[in-house]
This record gives sequence, structure tokens and C-alpha cells, in this order.
Amino acid sequence: MNLNDLKLFEAVVHYGSFTKAAEVMFTVQSNVTARIKRLEREFGTTLFVRTPRKVELTAAGKSMLNYSKQINNLLEAAKLSLSKDQPVKGEFRLGFLETTLTQQGPKVVNRMAEAYPLINLHLTSGMRDTLVCQVLNYQLDAALIPGPIRHEELEQLPINDERIVIVTPMHIHTLEDLLAQPQVKVVVSSEGCFFRARLEAWLMSHNIMDYHKTVVNSVEGVISFIESGIGFSMLPEEIISTFYSGRKVRMLPLQNEIGTFSNTLIYRKESATSPILNAFIGLFHT
Repeated sequence: MNLNDLKLFEAVVHYGSFTKAAEVMFTVQSNVTARIKRLEREFGTTLFVRTPRKVELTAAGKSMLNYSKQINNLLEAAKLSLSKDQPVKGEFRLGFLETTLTQQGPKVVNRMAEAYPLINLHLTSGMRDTLVCQVLNYQLDAALIPGPIRHEELEQLPINDERIVIVTPMHIHTLEDLLAQPQVKVVVSSEGCFFRARLEAWLMSHNIMDYHKTVVNSVEGVISFIESGIGFSMLPEEIISTFYSGRKVRMLPLQNEIGTFSNTLIYRKESATSPILNAFIGLFHT
């Protein structure tokens, strides 16, 4: 086994294809196949299940990927430790909720570019559960999500707390007015949205089970529908005050725990030695 074998192995995992891995690694598919077979012979186990349409890791393959990531992280850390002039460089894949990406993404990019210009950021947005799965499956290096979360393979780092507010049309002045309407109408994102789940829990706590629901798959769409009087929603206070302060919507504060959440950085435990991850984490400690 050599490091190139591990890099080819990780490329196959990432792209789910021997052909695509060969293309990205500037080699031929037969070479990738031969290297993977050599790894499987060396470790005496099957790393991939191969089908005509896709390539998937076996249980042993998942364990191998875990060790491969640790080896690469330790090598990068060794380079930095032994060569003080060696800059931190590479790729970092980071996930956000859509609202958090809009709100904090530009700040993160600017701070990272200033402190570590050779680290390339790849930002993506998604639902909370989707982001967790992508971190667990090595599709993302880390994700900033509402926490806390409990998973034996993940580390979590609380970053900051945020306030959540009810966002209503201008003619609604209080929560009492909102709940006293003949028919309660909400505007929400798709199933799996953290704020939709929090809103539905809040309605349930007020014994409201039957309500009209409009599903819109963007924050801009939700705001526009609220502004039009179609219904109300629940969103982070900062995103409304920062990006939508001029819109004809009203923010109503919430009390207790339902009105706050903690932005939490999650990453796989074996990634704790990654110099790039640690560089990113360091931005929040300065």
C-alpha cells in the first residue's frame, strides 16, 4: 500500500465511480481497479460492492475510509509541524442551513480568505438531517447546524446562540391576534426544515392541530408570501433584521427555549487532527 492507493480509494468513494475517479486523478480506470484490488488483497477484505450503476462501500470499506482520513490528516499535520513555513492549504467542504448560509456564509468566506488564502471553501446548503448525513458519509468536512446533536461518530462545537421570531403580515400585532384568527395559516419550507419543525411544535403547544399550510422552498419566497398576507412563519431574527428590514412584515418575539437555538459545528471525530478543520475552528476562537 502507498499513499496514492489511498488517494485513489478516497476518490472512488467520493465520486461513487471508478471511471470518474480515474478521470479526476488523471489515470485510467484499469489502474484504479488494479490499485483497489491490491488494497483488498493486502487487507484480506472487500472494500466495495460493485454494481453496473454504482459503487458502494462495504462495512470494511467504511472502516478503511475512516483510517485513510486519519492517515492523511496526520501527514498534513506532520508537514505543518516539521516545516514552520508550510502554509495550511487544501479544500474544505462546509454545509449550512439556507438561512445560515445567507447570514454567515459571506463572513466565514472573508475571514477564511484573509487568514488562510490557500484554503478553498466549498459551501453548500441543505436541511439539518441531510447535512448530518453528508458529514457522516464524508461528503462534507463539517456543517453548521442547529444543535445540540448526539451521535457517537460526531464531535460538536457550539458557536453562537440565535433568536427565533414569528414573522407575520403587518396587520398582525400580537401572538394573541395571530392565534385568535378563524383559520391559522402558515408559510413553511419543505419537510425536514428545522424552523418548520419548531413552528409545528409551537402550534401543538397551543393545541392547534388543524391549520392551512403553504410550502415554499426559499426564504425569499416565504417572506414574499407572508408580506402578501397568506400566512406567518418562524425564522431567525437576525436574517429578517439584516436582509428583510424594509419588507412589510412584523417580527413577534418568542419566550423560553423555543425562541432560541444554538449554531453548532459538527464534524467526524477522526477529523479532529485535520489542519484545515483546526484552522477553520480557530476562526471562532479569535
